Amino acid sequence: MNQVPTIKLNNGTLMPQLGFGVWQVPDAEAERAVGTALEAGYRSIDTASVYGNEAGTGKGIAASGIAREELFVTTKLWNGPSRKWKRSAVLRAFDDSLAKLGLDHVDLYLIHWPRPMRDDFVSIWKTFEEIAASGRAKAVGVSNFRPADLERIAAESPLVPAVNQIELHPLFPQAELRAVHAERGIATEAWSPLGQGKELLTLPAVTEIAAKYGRSAAQVVLRWHLQLGNVVIPKSVTPARIRENADVFGFELDAADVAALEALGAGAAGRRIGPDPAVFDV
Repeated sequence: MNQVPTIKLNNGTLMPQLGFGVWQVPDAEAERAVGTALEAGYRSIDTASVYGNEAGTGKGIAASGIAREELFVTTKLWNGPSRKWKRSAVLRAFDDSLAKLGLDHVDLYLIHWPRPMRDDFVSIWKTFEEIAASGRAKAVGVSNFRPADLERIAAESPLVPAVNQIELHPLFPQAELRAVHAERGIATEAWSPLGQGKELLTLPAVTEIAAKYGRSAAQVVLRWHLQLGNVVIPKSVTPARIRENADVFGFELDAADVAALEALGAGAAGRRIGPDPAVFDV
């Protein structure tokens, strides 16, 4: 894992390109899963308030004994339930996340969803400006934001999101949004980088490439992300799979294989498996 490259975010912060996600990991299991990931060499951990496992994640970080400056920790503001968020509520939620994690700062803090029907993500972002200026988050960004949402922020704030964490995998490659990120200097981070379930990983186009390189289907898909420049945060609670997902730096896909994987998501909409940010409001 000492081979994991970093990307430089638009404020100069360095972020590992491969991290460990804890979505759907129960709090009681998070300490062990995070500990296993850190033992395997991961140094970037991604959680969120709504996951309900910030406390377990923090325990895993603390028990590892790894120096804080060697770690990159991300969490997210769950901007629900259905109400407009005021500055005081955002700051309180951030404080709560830090307390559960047992940290005095995070490396990245994200708005979890745009919820455009509420028309309040710009005001939330204004409070994120304060959090970034305080140094208690080294970088701030967004998650699941569409091009139109990023345009709103650009029109009303001088602070460009460092990251947009989005659903992204070969069945939903999000080429248009990735191009917007590149134009604006926003790093692309993929959640569910392997899709969900086994559908993607059993497609002949994927398994044939995996056989060609003597790698697993998951390793091939993660390698595809890395070569596109995406940040990836695969999640698992299985120790062998956690280690396997980290072992993606000893080979390189050729250009034809990269194109073949991206072609799996050809079409106007691709194959979204998660909520549509345009209408999601829970």
